[in-house]
Amino acid sequence: MMKKLIIVLGVIIAVIGGVFWFISSDQLNALIKEQIETQGHKFTEQTVAVEKVEMNILQGAGTINGLVINNPTDYSTTPLFSLNEVTIDINLASLPKVKDGGPIILDAVIISSPEAFVEFTKSGRTNIQDVLDAVNRNTSKSATQSQQTSESGKLVPNIAIKKLVLAGVTLRADLTALGNTTHKKILPDINLANIGSEKGIPASELGGTLIKKSLSAIWKSAKQEQEKIIKEQLKEKAKEKLKEKLGEKLKGKAPKLLNDLLG
Repeated sequence: MMKKLIIVLGVIIAVIGGVFWFISSDQLNALIKEQIETQGHKFTEQTVAVEKVEMNILQGAGTINGLVINNPTDYSTTPLFSLNEVTIDINLASLPKVKDGGPIILDAVIISSPEAFVEFTKSGRTNIQDVLDAVNRNTSKSATQSQQTSESGKLVPNIAIKKLVLAGVTLRADLTALGNTTHKKILPDINLANIGSEKGIPASELGGTLIKKSLSAIWKSAKQEQEKIIKEQLKEKAKEKLKEKLGEKLKGKAPKLLNDLLG
């Protein structure tokens, strides 16, 4: 039982930063919080803050609350991304296979009620694109599915995620720079499956992979929303121009039409 407990401790740390420390729960929560903020900044090049981390070691599950990713400096001070809660469900049955090179399997990573703020510039560039570019720069181009080693020389298990869910995403798209306004919409749940496939991905790459996949999915929805808004805007402009043209054609003809009607 103690051996399994130690493995689970290692699992949770591996999920966040790829290191294995065996410490008390309070210290563990503080370490995970620190690692999320440090690794988050490493990948996004933005300040990342976490309010609270609570892990239930015996059940192989935990929650992360109040995570915020700041907006790049060239944009407004509104956070790019914030979320209420992340829940992690570790497949305990996968742990015994780790010693034989198998990945640690996370049955589900559920991100609940996140808020994404997509800000467009006059050139059509967005904050979310800038952050995704940073993640691409800082994610190893030569990353493979091979297991990595820790500082002590031990193999660090890969991580495979069966299901990643972004539930109830609130998307706010700021199009004011393009002559429009800010639009708000609740997106349908975003479901991504089999991250890392069968062999999993290195634990040190997990944070960047999750950020990239989450923001990419949100950006895809934001682009669709932008296209819809612009189409509606063009339709309204076309209607206004048609009204103006009709008004010009009818100008000065009203008295004649009135006289014709009165005979």
